[in-house]
Amino acid sequence: MTKKILVVEDEQSIATLLKYNLEQSGYSVITANDGEEGRDMAVEQLPDLMILDLMLPKMDGIEVCKELRQRKVNIPILMLTAKDDEFDKVLGLELGADDYMTKPFSPREVVARVKAILRRSQTIQDAGEVEEAPADYKEVGELKVYPEQYEAYFQGELLELTPKEFELLLYLTNNKGRVLTRDQLLSAVWNYDFAGDTRIVDVHISHLREKIESNTKKPVYIKTIRGLGYKLEEPKVR
Repeated sequence: MTKKILVVEDEQSIATLLKYNLEQSGYSVITANDGEEGRDMAVEQLPDLMILDLMLPKMDGIEVCKELRQRKVNIPILMLTAKDDEFDKVLGLELGADDYMTKPFSPREVVARVKAILRRSQTIQDAGEVEEAPADYKEVGELKVYPEQYEAYFQGELLELTPKEFELLLYLTNNKGRVLTRDQLLSAVWNYDFAGDTRIVDVHISHLREKIESNTKKPVYIKTIRGLGYKLEEPKVR
């Protein structure tokens, strides 16, 4: 089945370029020229992936991303930004974007990113369709991670995780007790060369802590190892 991509971009030349290259790669592409239209199309048509520009008329990409996640529209989002501003990139990831690219970009790289994100999404979808999936899980304290189902539970409650958050949590769980550097996590989970932009890791670690730590300032599961990275460990019984 042909995957549908929603491109939300107000610069017509960029939208046309993206549409052409994505269609040449076999995708069905729909476009929106402003944030409000993009939000509505995402809700109504539920595309397989959304390419979302940061700076848009009527509603910027940050607000679009925020509103979609609040509505539980969990389609993957690849955010585009022309700004060389760390805050914008990090904020976009904090609000639920799966990946970002900075303009100017190579259309070939955009297609490669799209393919990689959709592969991960398909894996999640396939796992979710298996009703009698094996009950194998990894357990750390009150945290249970089910690799086959792409699900994680904490204190018996299903965690609302983005694909990236789940992959990061699974990798930490598979390496329980080991200190992992930010570069290791970036390479293992994102599979892209972010030129040392390890703040992406910090953002997602923060997300995970908010969901499994009772006190994010004194975490008992995901520990910061100063000068090195992070470690997932069994919480100490008090």
